[in-house]
Amino acid sequence: MKQGWEIKKLGEVCVVERGSSPRPIEKYFTQDKDGVNWIKIGDTKGVAKYIYSTKEKITKEGAKQSRFVKEGDFILSNSMSFGNPYIMKTQGYIHDGWFVFRLPNYIDANYLYYLLISPNIQEQIQNLASGAIVKNISGDLIKKVILTYPKSLPEQRRIVAILDECFAAIANAKANAEQNLKNAKEIFESYLQGVFEKKGDGWEVKTLNQISENLDNKRIPITKNVRSNGTIPYYGASGIVDYVADYIFDEDLLCVSEDGANLLARTYPIAFSISGKSWVNNHAHILRFKNFVSQKFVELYLNSIKIDDYVSGMAQPKLNQGMLNKIPIPYPPITLQQTIVQKLDALSSETQKLEAIYQKKIDDLEELKKSILQKAFAGELTTKEIAV
Repeated sequence: MKQGWEIKKLGEVCVVERGSSPRPIEKYFTQDKDGVNWIKIGDTKGVAKYIYSTKEKITKEGAKQSRFVKEGDFILSNSMSFGNPYIMKTQGYIHDGWFVFRLPNYIDANYLYYLLISPNIQEQIQNLASGAIVKNISGDLIKKVILTYPKSLPEQRRIVAILDECFAAIANAKANAEQNLKNAKEIFESYLQGVFEKKGDGWEVKTLNQISENLDNKRIPITKNVRSNGTIPYYGASGIVDYVADYIFDEDLLCVSEDGANLLARTYPIAFSISGKSWVNNHAHILRFKNFVSQKFVELYLNSIKIDDYVSGMAQPKLNQGMLNKIPIPYPPITLQQTIVQKLDALSSETQKLEAIYQKKIDDLEELKKSILQKAFAGELTTKEIAV
């Protein structure tokens, strides 16, 4: 560590206090104008550093059983978005999913913010936390986090100024890369929708049971305790979920998600082609087409449309076989299907190349942030880091 720097535990530097909740909390929510701000983890959605407002208020009676934080106070989340620091730009009350750090006058709040989001500190927090699914850390443990800082406040602020400029440049570069990534995806999606909207002569409207054979009755669900590991892909609603030693299909097929949040969120394609030996569980419909061109054409179409009107149940969305067969499919002659599929495959390939380039740029920028933070708290940060 450079001369003029300190190494201390968080509990030696700050007063650490945990929030608290009046219970049952529902009793204390209010919309009255004399209510006080109730700061929840949800208030940090889309927030990078400062909390300016809250969505909910509690009564002054409820506030007596909670922890007050004022503008300028430093808080750290202890649930859900675990380990994230924020600086208050308003005042209010925090529940036990928050810590508040009362800073001494020799620590700059913005310096501490950058320090706490650095890889070294985040790793310490994660290692000290308990809980397999929902992470949680006690006040005694959070106090053990090791901090490094220059004794000089002007030096802390010099580092903050450099980091502010670096992060602003990174944020701008990242925003440009994300917009380019979005544009690349939209080019393909726009062309895809245009193909199916501008139907010409020879197009018909078909249903899936008219152009394919449903093989759902051949599915044989197998549980983990009876299936054996192997090399055969085992498919579910969103693609491969495992590999097994046996297979029930050995041909080109189209799988369509039958249930799961993916149906509405579209985090994965709802329709995907499989070929060769495979096993499909009961969370995906199985369709066999007379030729692969039509299979690919229908796959592209199903992934280009909204299917909300055909899905039942919002909590556990389900696309049953009957509703699947009601989806109208615009269906051109096979020669035109082949032309469309070839063009879309070529465009998809180019789009994926662009997406890979922009995604790598975004990933590299995130790594650059970590590298700069690492240097900052080893006392090695200079203005040269600003170039992005």
